[in-house]
Amino acid sequence: MSNQEYFIMSPKVDFAFKEIMNNEKVRKGFISAVLNIPVTDIKKTVLKNANLPKNHEDEKQGILDVYLTMNDDTEIDIEIQLSYMATWAERSAFYVSKMLVEQPNINKVYSNFKKCIGINILDFNFVKETERFHTIYHIREDSENIRFTDIMEWHLIELPKLPTKEDGTDLYDWIKFLKAENKEEFDMAASSNEYIREAVNELEVISQDEIKRMEYNARQKAIWDYNTLMEENFSRGILQGRAEGRAEGRAEGRANERAAMLDKMKAFGLSDSDINKILNINP
Repeated sequence: MSNQEYFIMSPKVDFAFKEIMNNEKVRKGFISAVLNIPVTDIKKTVLKNANLPKNHEDEKQGILDVYLTMNDDTEIDIEIQLSYMATWAERSAFYVSKMLVEQPNINKVYSNFKKCIGINILDFNFVKETERFHTIYHIREDSENIRFTDIMEWHLIELPKLPTKEDGTDLYDWIKFLKAENKEEFDMAASSNEYIREAVNELEVISQDEIKRMEYNARQKAIWDYNTLMEENFSRGILQGRAEGRAEGRAEGRANERAAMLDKMKAFGLSDSDINKILNINP
């Protein structure tokens, strides 16, 4: 099959990603790669409702891309974000915190809390301090880096930072799969391990489903529309800023000219009352 005839959804579009995560083998392989634990340590994963409940009408609703529970009751939120968001850290902190406080059967005993992990896949550079594509965060003491609690954990995976040289990890292969765009790249990704091969097979199946293709296209269009709107707003903001800057510059220039003129008049020995009369200013 030629590239012209071959259609496969982009796995980094959230609709397609959620679809392939319905496959438990795919989920296990991906989580194993991100958390760097053997697949055999994951007995099972259970997908949960992706809508976090609201306690109050005016409370922000949490909607997760993929929300699952591990066999040890660890809760994991996996999200993909294609468009830049400056407040992504705050957003992820909100979702992971809400997962924590909404856990069932806590019985008001803090020791009953189960670990909550946020896995964030970003198609933009977010962490400016490093070029590593995978960074992990916990709550720690500032001076001595002492871990305060292990109850919450965040993983940031920045797709643009993936180096061209392979690092030998399963996570590298998974990110290559998420970034794949043509048949050759998907075939190469499928050859890396059985879990990614399962993901590619799953993606090819749903890509041929007419209804799912319509949903995928609608989601992709929504993403393009959003990006276009943000770009237009940004451009409009620049133009408005330039216009305001020119107006402020002219006003500042006139103020500076007036101040310079007053200084010269005072230098000639004119009093404030004389200056007011000359400029027709009523004190």
